[in-house]
Amino acid sequence: MTDDKGFVSLTAMKHGRPDPAAALAEIRRIYFRTTRRTIQHDLAHAIELLKSLPTEEERERARVYMDGLSQLRSEWIGRKETGGRKKSD
Repeated sequence: MTDDKGFVSLTAMKHGRPDPAAALAEIRRIYFRTTRRTIQHDLAHAIELLKSLPTEEERERARVYMDGLSQLRSEWIGRKETGGRKKSD
């Protein structure tokens, strides 16, 4: 169940596996609606949805969104930890 801010309780996932098409649609929705404030929760939710997909083919379809979420998290969390500067080698 989704609230007005887009959060979905992970306990809602305990009611059985979602339809693969619905899970993929939810992962896509999460990708497009995530924010710096919600990225940790959104990524955790997307991972749970990904784990529910029964076939490799279905997981492959979700890969681009999962990669994008991971990249966003790296950028946003990295900036937060380094004060907005990139680390020098």
